[in-house]
Amino acid sequence: MLTSLKQRTEGEGTQATHTHEPRVHTHDHYHLTHVHVEGEPPEWRHQASWHTHEHDHRQVVHSHDYGRANEDEHHARRAHVHDHEHPVHGEHI
Repeated sequence: MLTSLKQRTEGEGTQATHTHEPRVHTHDHYHLTHVHVEGEPPEWRHQASWHTHEHDHRQVVHSHDYGRANEDEHHARRAHVHDHEHPVHGEHI
């Protein structure tokens, strides 16, 4: 059984601390891999892959230094965790 954790922020950004309720939605789910490339000097590069499926987000309490409109508009582009083992709604996805 999962338990709820009390969330809070240590200080605030330019946007006041606010809460996003749990929700289920669909957008591309990205995976980013670090790839070692041989050469002089050796370097690391990023390789991205993605797929689209329905997933959920648990409730989150947070603050940030970009506007709420930016947060909503660019949500699908931001890296975030999807809890596939313990979804908020419905069956295992």
